[in-house]
Amino acid sequence: MPAFPKSVQRILELTRDVNCMPKDLVEVIDKDPVVTVKILKVVNSAYYRLPKQITSLNHAVVYLGFNTIKNLALGIAAIGMLPKQNAAGFDVDQYLLHSLSTAGIAKKLATQIDGADPMDCFIAGLLHDFGKVVFAQFMPKEFRKALEISQADGSSLHLALRQTVGADHAVVGAMLVEKWRFATELIETIAHQYEADQQDSALFACVFTANQISKKMEFGFGGNPCIYQLPTQVARRMGGTLDEIIASAGDLDAAFEDAKLFAKT
Repeated sequence: MPAFPKSVQRILELTRDVNCMPKDLVEVIDKDPVVTVKILKVVNSAYYRLPKQITSLNHAVVYLGFNTIKNLALGIAAIGMLPKQNAAGFDVDQYLLHSLSTAGIAKKLATQIDGADPMDCFIAGLLHDFGKVVFAQFMPKEFRKALEISQADGSSLHLALRQTVGADHAVVGAMLVEKWRFATELIETIAHQYEADQQDSALFACVFTANQISKKMEFGFGGNPCIYQLPTQVARRMGGTLDEIIASAGDLDAAFEDAKLFAKT
């Protein structure tokens, strides 16, 4: 399993410490020039729509807070780990657009759901399919075969992976975020994304719904053509069916535009 850069691991540790000061977080990020430049680029983009330009990490932490900076660093690190090419023929650019769109939509939905943290939903949406990247990089022949099966008959990619590999990307993705020491609820959200009847949390509901919306509206493509209707407990938390949520969610195209912007960082 790939490891996050040491600077990002340290950011995770600091943001779990109730005694952590803004200067502690800034000192760690400052030592990673790539993460620093990209955080400032994203912070000053239309994605956050701040009233004035942010020129320092100190100001970024003050404006956006620990949790947002932490999630930005994690998101940037995850994007930086994506392979440019892979022998499986997996379109990483389309995968990234799907993941970022899912993240943005999950964050948007979370603002309307009791008990959902928008930035937790963002990072869960971003990482929900990361197991596919592991397969594409380390088991390309098996992953290519699963992609071919799924695309040939329109079946779900996770079932094709169980057939060719013996485990799907949800299992591998959950193992990865557990290694990265994310919260249990996020691990469970990724692990059980195809066993939706076993999960009943605001985080799961937002991410599951956002994933289906992203697929239905063709915001990128993560390799899985199947779109699932909302399970009973998810529909109850979200306040309607998938089509009803889409109709009431407002400008979802903006999430796709934001995803394209974030992908360019």
